[in-house]
Amino acid sequence: MRPVLVLRPEPGASATAGRAHALGLDAIVAPLFEVEPVDWQAPDISGFDGLLLTSANALRFGGEQLEGLRGLQAYAIGEATAGAARAAGFDLAANGRADVDRLLGSIDAGLKLLHLCGADRREPVDARQSITPILVYRSKPIPAPDLSAAPGSVALIHSPRAGRRFADLVGDRSPIAIAAISPAAADAAGPGWKSIDVAGQPSDEALLALAARLCNKPDPE
Repeated sequence: MRPVLVLRPEPGASATAGRAHALGLDAIVAPLFEVEPVDWQAPDISGFDGLLLTSANALRFGGEQLEGLRGLQAYAIGEATAGAARAAGFDLAANGRADVDRLLGSIDAGLKLLHLCGADRREPVDARQSITPILVYRSKPIPAPDLSAAPGSVALIHSPRAGRRFADLVGDRSPIAIAAISPAAADAAGPGWKSIDVAGQPSDEALLALAARLCNKPDPE
């Protein structure tokens, strides 16, 4: 059985590895980036109807400034983000289990949303709401990640940025199978891999379900 190579930053990497181990997979953690907070100021919440949260990192690294935003209801993407929002004391108005575009398409048009985001924020497509982004964290490349376990693995690509960097760092791509969380992440990784597949939903759970199938798939003789 092929091992799973977990490339996302901590603490998400350990969470993914834990889920992989629960599925009986051999998970190897090799983050390509590390996340760090940036200085920011919380605005007057009277100009907003809600808080858009697309990553739990916004809550992990938001710091004391989050306290001034607790009067806003949270619109979160994914269970991890929703759980972090509840733990931080926010009331959850909606939890999108797929992606930000689907979440925004399911809630009231015309809402004024404050988006606590990272430096690599993706602009929502055709949003009907007014969205004001505020940078609260960023991820920076780890200078020399240990990718010695990459050959023969199933590499989990959680973002287009990770796909691009992994492709840049790997020499021979042919022994490595790619499991990507989205078509954009798969496209960013480029060609030349043993195989490249995309999860049915943009979630860690769906990505690991795909990885489990790939890890147990016999190589053709």
